[in-house]
Amino acid sequence: MNTRKLFAGPVFVLLVLVGLSVFDGCASWDASSQESLLSAAGFKTRTPSTAAQQAMFARMVPYQVERRERHGKILYAYADKAKNLLFIGGEAEYQQYRSLGVQQSIAQSRLQAAQINENASLYNQWGPYWGPAWGPWNPWW
Repeated sequence: MNTRKLFAGPVFVLLVLVGLSVFDGCASWDASSQESLLSAAGFKTRTPSTAAQQAMFARMVPYQVERRERHGKILYAYADKAKNLLFIGGEAEYQQYRSLGVQQSIAQSRLQAAQINENASLYNQWGPYWGPAWGPWNPWW
């Protein structure tokens, strides 16, 4: 009997499960990041309580800001189906949310650029600058 085939099946299943759990964590992190931006922008949280509110909440696309018009007033709504929460804001809150999103994107880009520059500064043409054969640990110095 081939033990390699017996071992490969469970390992593959384990790797797939680990991969899916990593992606699930990323999605929840993105949603919580978006929700914190909405709260910081001034969106109010509501829990649908009546049957009509529950029906409207069920029709909404989850984790996406939607533009709605109600009684001639423009509203923006975001549905978090996992927490059963609705974020509601007006035009001013939505503009603040977009501004905060741009600021966060710029900050993340700058952080990535700084990390790339830091990593590049630790290497020279022969490899890592600080290592056993180069730098202060060189036994020939």
